[in-house]
Amino acid sequence: MAMHGLILFGHGARDARWREPFERLAGKLRAARASSGGAQAVTLAFLELMEPDLPTAVTQLVGQGCDAITVVPVFFGQGGHVRKDLPAIIDQCRAAHPAVEIRCAVAAGEDETVLDALAQYCLRQL
Repeated sequence: MAMHGLILFGHGARDARWREPFERLAGKLRAARASSGGAQAVTLAFLELMEPDLPTAVTQLVGQGCDAITVVPVFFGQGGHVRKDLPAIIDQCRAAHPAVEIRCAVAAGEDETVLDALAQYCLRQL
């Protein structure tokens, strides 16, 4: 059975509490996928300072049977890490798993619906 995995890719931080909203987001995605009958292959990966790194997360999902993986950079914008570092890591993952389709979305903050949600959040603060 084909399974499509989802990796939320963040920068990482020294403070372990920084990862908490990413864990909550991953939990929401797992629940949404389960309620729609989809597999729950959702995990986190980090560029630095936290584990797992992206190659490790990809290997874990492949081990769970994923034949397609989408990486979602949970970054606000397309800075150097997303434009330069991430494509190089994605290429490394594709080379390590040539039978797996690995796609990469744009940074979450570049999506209009994300910006709309953030605008609504900001307006609620008034």
